[in-house]
Amino acid sequence: MAVTTRLTWLHEKILQNHFGGKRFSLLYKGSVHGFYSGDLLDRCCNQGPTVTVIYGEHHIIGAYAEESYQERKSASIILFALQETKISEWKLGLCTPERLFCYDNIQYNSTTNFQIELGNRKVIMGSKTTEDLGLVQNCTISIQDCEVFRCEDLLDERKIKGVTELRKSLLSALRTYEPYGSLVPQIRILLLGPVGAGKSSFFNSVRSVFQGHVTHQALVGTNRTGISERYRTYSIRDGKDGKYLPFILCDSLGLGEKEDGLCRDDIFYILNGNIRDRYQFNPMESIKLGHRDYIDSPSLKDRIHCVAFVFDTNSVEHFSSQMIVKIKRLRRELINAGVVHVALLTHVDNMDLITKGDLIEIDRCVPLRSKLEEVQRKLGFALSDVSVVSNYSSEWELDPVKDVLILSALRRMLWAADDFLEDLPLEEEGIKERTLSSVHKEEN
Repeated sequence: MAVTTRLTWLHEKILQNHFGGKRFSLLYKGSVHGFYSGDLLDRCCNQGPTVTVIYGEHHIIGAYAEESYQERKSASIILFALQETKISEWKLGLCTPERLFCYDNIQYNSTTNFQIELGNRKVIMGSKTTEDLGLVQNCTISIQDCEVFRCEDLLDERKIKGVTELRKSLLSALRTYEPYGSLVPQIRILLLGPVGAGKSSFFNSVRSVFQGHVTHQALVGTNRTGISERYRTYSIRDGKDGKYLPFILCDSLGLGEKEDGLCRDDIFYILNGNIRDRYQFNPMESIKLGHRDYIDSPSLKDRIHCVAFVFDTNSVEHFSSQMIVKIKRLRRELINAGVVHVALLTHVDNMDLITKGDLIEIDRCVPLRSKLEEVQRKLGFALSDVSVVSNYSSEWELDPVKDVLILSALRRMLWAADDFLEDLPLEEEGIKERTLSSVHKEEN
């Protein structure tokens, strides 16, 4: 049976960030391995930097060792106290592990100011130490449990190598992707969502990854008013060979709270392929038949093959009832029209306590998982249809972790578009039947 920590996710994250963005691996747990300092030192010496966590009845305190514990050798120790979400620290200085953990009955003295007596299940500290840690004036704390963790970098060499290899694999898969049945030369993905959610930023981020450097072709607003007022269809050239990639990202005016923002009728004209690139939206009325930017007889390649709803991760919980109703109604109409759609959560890197390491293991990140569940609960999206990304905004250089999130989200959209194409009626425009027939002939 696996030994698990008593720390909550929040407390563990606070400690990890406080000591330089570390990942914790549990080495010792008193209630499992025994409250004996010899067992603790056997398990925890020569393990690199460690953090010891002591659980008292009313306190969580501990000691961070900046170097490995080694027999009879002093290590630099930082004491800490964790109270709710606040952490305070006091530098104990150099101390041997034998003295810190009262090994061989080394007794507490006033010069040490702190000692963990595992055998007696208590921590003794001087009044000055107690005061500096912000604790109640109680120089002895009873130990309910004690845990020691090895502290490792969140992104070690092995993880960085894995992320780099995954990025390379995703880039290759997307560059060689072909739409289902070769029914269209490029997949059209409509980015749809509230004003300021990050639709244009997502396009810029996708383009940046394939160009090999950060770009800002689409103008991005600096506030929640957004900036997209025209309908834009962006084809992206691959920076590797200059060829156009097999998808087009379509950007539009954001959804407003009430009747402002993108007109409902315009959405369905876009889905049907009736609106040309660079059409100037009018929030008060939809495009009219006969308008110079209205396409009378669009073909399958002009239509939208997948809709990606883009939401700011930090705004979903604050959506008004009007916005929720609008999104749910749009989803119902898309389902009735047979248009597949997914959700994209942006700005995940702006969440409290989230680190780059969390973005690699999203399924294990409690706050991110709760955000995904909130989108499912409020808006009805299946968890498997929700992706998270961290767009490029102020960065100068590409980051492989961001790239993997962006490319993974794009791949999910293309898979959804393939579902749409595969589900088309065979008689629709006669295209699907003729195209699939020609493909089968070529195979034979």
